[in-house]
This record gives sequence, structure tokens and C-alpha cells, in this order.
Amino acid sequence: MADAAPQHEPPCVAETIGLNLAFNGLPILRNVSMKLPAEKVVALIGPNGSGKTTLLRCLLGLQETDSGEIRLFGGLPLKQALPRIGYVPQKLQLDRDFILNVREFLALRLQTTRHWFWMKRKALDDRLMAAMAELGCESLMDRPVARLSGGQLQRVLIAFSLLREPELLLLDEPTAGVDSPGEQTFYELIGEVHRRHKMSVVLVSHDLSMVYKHAHHVYALNGNICCHGTPEEVMNAESLKEAYGIGVSPYHHHHAH
Repeated sequence: MADAAPQHEPPCVAETIGLNLAFNGLPILRNVSMKLPAEKVVALIGPNGSGKTTLLRCLLGLQETDSGEIRLFGGLPLKQALPRIGYVPQKLQLDRDFILNVREFLALRLQTTRHWFWMKRKALDDRLMAAMAELGCESLMDRPVARLSGGQLQRVLIAFSLLREPELLLLDEPTAGVDSPGEQTFYELIGEVHRRHKMSVVLVSHDLSMVYKHAHHVYALNGNICCHGTPEEVMNAESLKEAYGIGVSPYHHHHAH
């Protein structure tokens, strides 16, 4: 009988190997190893203070680790990898006197606007408008960024991150500042963006029902990786108790509410 064909792992866009990080002697990340598969939505869950945002910052090179390794796109240097990554932070604190409107803010993301006076205004506007239309917020183009609501600002930040057509999109609690009725719509919008662009997405979220519905793979983090797998494998009482340290009821979507 012929040997079975070897099983090849799917390609991954990023990988962490044994990351360790402590602040003032307090361990934040402990031997964190994870793989982010290409073109999949990976959810990162865990209690507040579990290291989720810190882990994203490590991936972006914004936070140095004490030990371990990060491989981006097969081992590219950080400077080459960063243009291929989009990032939406949990919160963007803006002074109310921040003077740019949405159009001007988005233009900062494009290399061509370093010499914007060589480019026709319509060509620039068309590109910016297309990014905003994808998020359903093209009507905000002339609004001051500092005067947007939380949900409007999050949409603008996602549009900003998509302008360079990233292969990996990091979303740190993207519904922060979004009112409860709009949260499900917002997650569905992220799902549509993922399907349209076929990018890899890392989604930090506390909304376990949305994670169950939209993620392909889940990592539960509480300093270290407590468990990981498909939503069906991770979103159960035993795994969630290991991650959160308390009883958390899993929530499964069986129909629309």
C-alpha cells in the first residue's frame, strides 16, 4: 500500500514563537505561540489585561518582547512587512481641535499624496470615496474627524487601513464606541470586507456570540494561550473557564435574533 500523502499546513501570514514579555517584573505574555492562516478570520479572546492588545503591538513592532520570535509573511523584515498590514486601534484619542476632515485624514494614508499637487483631485477623491463607500460612510467625507461619533470614527479608521490593500488586518475591539444595536451590523460589515478582499483578519473581541458567528479560528489568551481551535472547539464552558478563570456561558448562533 502506498504511503499516505503528507499533510501540508495551510500558509500563514504571521507566526509567533514563544513570545515572553514582562512589565516591571509582571509577566504579560508567557510563551505565546500562534499562527495566523492566510485569508482567515482569527479571533483573539480573553479577559481584560490578558495581553491581547500587547500581542498586536508586538506584531506591529510597537512593543519589543523579552524573548521569542515573530515571523511576518514568511520572515520578511519588519520594514518590508508593515506596508502589508492594516491596523485599527481600540481607541483613537483626538483633540476636539484636530483640524483635518475625513477626506484630508484618509489622504495621509496614500503615498501619492506626498505630492498631491501632481495628482488630479478627482482621481484622489474617487479612490478615497470608494474606500468610504465600502464601509457605507461616504457621506462623512467633509466632516471633521474630531467630531465623528465612535461608530463613525471606527468605520473611517477601517477605510483608512484598507487604502493600501493590506494582506493582514488587525482589529483591536473594532466595536469600541459603537452602540449596542449597531454592533452586529458592524461585525457583518467586517465579514463582508474580509470576503471581498480575501485578506487575513485578526479580531480582538469580547463579544463571544459574534466570534462564534464570524471567526474561522479562535485563540483564547490569558497571558499564555489557554486553548485554540475552531469556534466549536473553543467556545465551550470548560475552555472559556480556563481562559477567563470564571464561569462563562458559551453562546451559539442558531438563528437570527
